[in-house]
Amino acid sequence: MNTPASTSHIQNRENTVTAANGWMVLAIDIILYIAGAILLTAATKSNSTPAVLSPIIVLVAAIVVSCGFFTLQPNEAAVLILFGKYKGTVRESGFFFANPLIRKSKISLRARNLNGEKLKVNDRRGNPIEIAAVVVWRVRDSAQAVFDVDSYESYVKIQSEAAVRHIAGVYAYDNGDSNELTLRGGSSEVSASLTHELQERLGTAGVQVEEARIMHLAYAPEIAQTMLRRQQAEAVIAARQKIVHGAVSMVEMALRELSEKDVVHLDEERKAAMVSNLLVVLCGESEAKPVINTGTLYT
Repeated sequence: MNTPASTSHIQNRENTVTAANGWMVLAIDIILYIAGAILLTAATKSNSTPAVLSPIIVLVAAIVVSCGFFTLQPNEAAVLILFGKYKGTVRESGFFFANPLIRKSKISLRARNLNGEKLKVNDRRGNPIEIAAVVVWRVRDSAQAVFDVDSYESYVKIQSEAAVRHIAGVYAYDNGDSNELTLRGGSSEVSASLTHELQERLGTAGVQVEEARIMHLAYAPEIAQTMLRRQQAEAVIAARQKIVHGAVSMVEMALRELSEKDVVHLDEERKAAMVSNLLVVLCGESEAKPVINTGTLYT
């Protein structure tokens, strides 16, 4: 039984080369044009075949040489391809000359921003949310960017969207446990995780991810009002807990101070009444209005 041969993808690697100085070749090219013009003038005075062919050959050579010039700006590279074979990458900026038959594919090495679209996904708890991220990236390996993927710019966009969707499903939006990272509360950790995943995905295209951050995060419109009421309720409960904790501490301190300084002696029933009154005063939302007792403490 024959089994199909397994093929593995061979990644390309950038090979930096140096191109010839364009100004020196330009001087030679200008001389060819001048020589062609002089020979053409001389050919018009003669009817011999060699005299006619010479200026044509010189001018064609000058035109062919002119096709080999190219310029590169800072943070720009040229991928050199000769008859389908990768010959190297020129990274230096300036005016250069290369074989006119070589195709020179220019590629930018500058940092670029990818403003992702708003995506509607489910977080770890299944809640629908809207999320979008901004990615700062640049081409690190020009050979991989040109040869290993069909279009590296489209590849970056699609893989960035896939990474954001995956990260959104790993973390909850909010209201996590005490040690749980959430999209809202752990922005730095989530950004680092997103950057790491993007680098793994985009390394095939020779792309370096400089930074990735979430720029938009919100509940989906259909549950936004419900989640807002939930957040408000949780905020009220948390505030009440702090108020009660503080009130109990103050009552405990008051009873302890009265007992230690021997200000007044209270039985258990009067202590309970005092605790009740203090809690009402300290925990009430409206201002308390005291009632003055003109009799004794027990009437």
